[in-house]
Amino acid sequence: MQALVFRGGRVQVVNDYPDPQQKGDDVLIKVRRAGICATDLEIMRGYMDFTGVLGHEFVGEVLKGPKELMGKRVVGEINCVCGRCDMCQSGLSSHCRQRQVIGIAGHDGVFAEKVVLPRRNVHVLPDAVDDDRAVFVELLAAAYQIIKQAPIEPRAKVIVVGDGRLGLLTLQVLAQAAAPTNKVVLLGKHADKLMFAEKRGIQGILLEEMLLKPEWDIVIDCTGCAAGFTTACKLVRPRGRLVLKSTFAAGGDAVDLSPLVVNEVTVIGSRCGPFIDAINALAAEKVVTNGLITSRFKLADGAAALEKAAQSDQIKVVLDIA
Repeated sequence: MQALVFRGGRVQVVNDYPDPQQKGDDVLIKVRRAGICATDLEIMRGYMDFTGVLGHEFVGEVLKGPKELMGKRVVGEINCVCGRCDMCQSGLSSHCRQRQVIGIAGHDGVFAEKVVLPRRNVHVLPDAVDDDRAVFVELLAAAYQIIKQAPIEPRAKVIVVGDGRLGLLTLQVLAQAAAPTNKVVLLGKHADKLMFAEKRGIQGILLEEMLLKPEWDIVIDCTGCAAGFTTACKLVRPRGRLVLKSTFAAGGDAVDLSPLVVNEVTVIGSRCGPFIDAINALAAEKVVTNGLITSRFKLADGAAALEKAAQSDQIKVVLDIA
């Protein structure tokens, strides 16, 4: 099959990559569309020391699996877990001791014509969620995880740092969860992306115009870079909460963590989230994704797609595979 593979420090399209093999209750899926994530770009910089097929955001069609799934359009959770370890048994399967993560750790990803996932990872999509919206399910689920880990109290001031795809989805989730007494703001570097928020009645502020003062109750870092984390640290109030969604390769400028200690800030790492919440929100049109896809490429042009996704004027770059 054709696949976009990262190995030897470079990305290349391989036309004769081995088809994935089913084991146990695995489901074989034909990938229809896949989204490029910031994590994919960080892997190319050395994050997780991954080698193999990249990609973890996708929508596909079941080729082989249980009868009730045959031919269904599906999305899939990225953590492939054992179901037996202490984490799995305690309800924390996303932190399974033996987990593999598609396109990130030990399991080939979805920038390919086919992918195999455990049955437990697969979710059937309603007709109301088309492929263009379905490609955002994994990312939107990560946004919903924030309000599970850091509920918004009445009158709390909340700021999202980073106006990329995750920041724009997170902002919409927070706006739904917020009370009328809350203040929710998006901080970013791009006026056109901030306009996406403004059109939905949410204030957007350019970083160059922002006074960085430690006065925000909840700060959510969606920047995906060390500089963004530093900005977030400057905004959170003493005894406030900083939710960290960014994952990036080691190296680069050092980050000063002393303000977090001095101000006794609670730092919350936040990763994967509830797919059902994301699917239901998209089906009910509670979250808008129109305008977030800014470029499309064929799988054969995957290397160019990754280069495009690294450009600051892009929001979401997708691969049309099937």
